[in-house]
Amino acid sequence: MTDSEQNNDEPERWRLDWPTSSGTRAATAVLKASPADFMVDEKLDVSGFNGGEHLLFRIEKTGDNTEYVARQLAVLAGCRPFDVGFCGLKDRHAVTRQWFSVYRPGLEGEDSELIARVAETWPVLESCRAPKKLRRSDHQGNGFEIVLTNVSGQQKTINLALAQLREYGCPNYFGPQRFGHEGGNLDQAIAMDPATMISGRGHKGKKRGRGRSSSGGNESKNVLYFSAARSWLFNEVLAHRVEVGNWQTLLDGEPGLPGLADAFITGPLWGDGGTEAVSVQGELERAVVSEHPQVAAVFAITRMKPERRQLTLMPEDLQWRWLAADRLSLAFGLAPGQYATTLLGDLFDLAVSGDNRANSVIQ
Repeated sequence: MTDSEQNNDEPERWRLDWPTSSGTRAATAVLKASPADFMVDEKLDVSGFNGGEHLLFRIEKTGDNTEYVARQLAVLAGCRPFDVGFCGLKDRHAVTRQWFSVYRPGLEGEDSELIARVAETWPVLESCRAPKKLRRSDHQGNGFEIVLTNVSGQQKTINLALAQLREYGCPNYFGPQRFGHEGGNLDQAIAMDPATMISGRGHKGKKRGRGRSSSGGNESKNVLYFSAARSWLFNEVLAHRVEVGNWQTLLDGEPGLPGLADAFITGPLWGDGGTEAVSVQGELERAVVSEHPQVAAVFAITRMKPERRQLTLMPEDLQWRWLAADRLSLAFGLAPGQYATTLLGDLFDLAVSGDNRANSVIQ
């Protein structure tokens, strides 16, 4: 057996910290010293909803993760867990305002009673009726109000770095929490039988609800592991482009994203057939992924359509002010699927309090 063959049988050593836009970080800081230091407000336009079979709540929660709240809402409403919808996962160690939907056809007269029961546990900020269940990424984005504590660094340097970030953005990495503790989700992905994903998203002719599967109850975990592998390969391609200095340069062969300008610069969400990029960009992406054959093999027979993700994270209306010499308040908006920890981690070496595995995308 050659050294190369032997190495292919060994688990990957997962890189979970990728190069920053400037090549360095301006300071250190503590994130989420308390839940109140990490506030998230999900943005969902409900103005066009005019009744329907689903009751929507906008609630405020502290110390509870999204899936736990969804399960409890199902209990309170007396419905199946599948009948509760939400737009994305939100962090547990935070104060978050988030929308949920509950399928309640013909029960409009009992809405106020259910709202009152929910309000005994979580403040209900708004409610309305809608014609359809909330699904992932139905929202327009998330607003963040974050306080960093124990900030160590020169204020002038940090202010300049933040101004650069506001103007040019940063690499749009998936946050390391997506990959599990020490890359555990990636270990699971390369050990997974790709055949279990054939019935997943992108497979024609089969509709499923979240977490359901004719093949058993493990599909939701398999999707999590598969998504982690996809996200990690994206990060590796983006990291390579950051290292060579062309992550904000349009390359020949860029496929772009549907409905957006041709000059929109993207990276691969790997799938069956690899990447949609061709020419120079396609060669670059395939070369990077070829360095990780175990991860690439996950996509061999999944029938998952390749997709694209933008390479640049551009925060919306980034503002900041110093509360003290070592306390910095920031406010900004992010699109669905972007990570606040990615934005902050481009400038700060972060020590994260609370549950590091929680999803600080927030999605």
